[in-house]
Amino acid sequence: MLHILLFIATSITTLAAGALQLGVNIFNEPSRIIEGFPFASTLMLILLCHEFGHYIASHMHHTRATLPYFIPAPSLIGTFGAFIKMKSPIITRRALIDIGASGPIVGFVISLGASIIGLSLSVVVPTVGIQETIKLGDSLIFNALTWLIFGSLPEGYDVLLHPIAFAGWIGMFVTSLNLLPIGQLDGGHITYAFVGERHRLISFILVGLLIIIGLFFWEGWLLWALMMLILGINHPPVILWEPRLDRGRNIIGIVALFIFIVTFIPSPFRFE
Repeated sequence: MLHILLFIATSITTLAAGALQLGVNIFNEPSRIIEGFPFASTLMLILLCHEFGHYIASHMHHTRATLPYFIPAPSLIGTFGAFIKMKSPIITRRALIDIGASGPIVGFVISLGASIIGLSLSVVVPTVGIQETIKLGDSLIFNALTWLIFGSLPEGYDVLLHPIAFAGWIGMFVTSLNLLPIGQLDGGHITYAFVGERHRLISFILVGLLIIIGLFFWEGWLLWALMMLILGINHPPVILWEPRLDRGRNIIGIVALFIFIVTFIPSPFRFE
């Protein structure tokens, strides 16, 4: 029941966020909240697929896991994301890779499709006369998709994202956050499975890099680094450490690293 209630609450807050992005005053016109459906449904689908990727992989490896907990929030996107909770230890390195990588890979595929559809519905608008706005940073993959659909934009013009495209952008950004090879994030699980105890040193170095990026690019990375330190950069050991990983898991690791590289954004939000 708690999972269902949180899902419904997050659906409502993301609907409100999507409507507010379109300039709808949902307090004066509450019936117009439905206009946020394109954004809300796309973002909820991305989060749902991401978490069920983890959930299904967990059960395939006989690891007990909860259903997804969605987190509603009065924010620009209406949510702080979703998570599942492991109820039993992860047994092997192979299971750790499968469980850690399944969510980001599935979430990336859905985000990629949403971005392509959303960008095809977006429009190019002049930026002349706009005094102040929030500009979204572009990842390598989102920048490439924008160029493929719109070509090179003339000076003084930019793409006004359709709500579906914005949800796809959020999905890719969330994917990159989860794939940071720190602590017990998805990327941390994958990294630990490949390098073992050296994972702690890598986590420590990357937290330092987040602080540096936060000082020069986006202040939000400072908060993220602090959260990583609070949650802990250590990773619990697996019960069975196989001496070698098979070719399939090595490929999964390479795919996860590629997705992290093409979705990472040093400065995701900035005022102009």
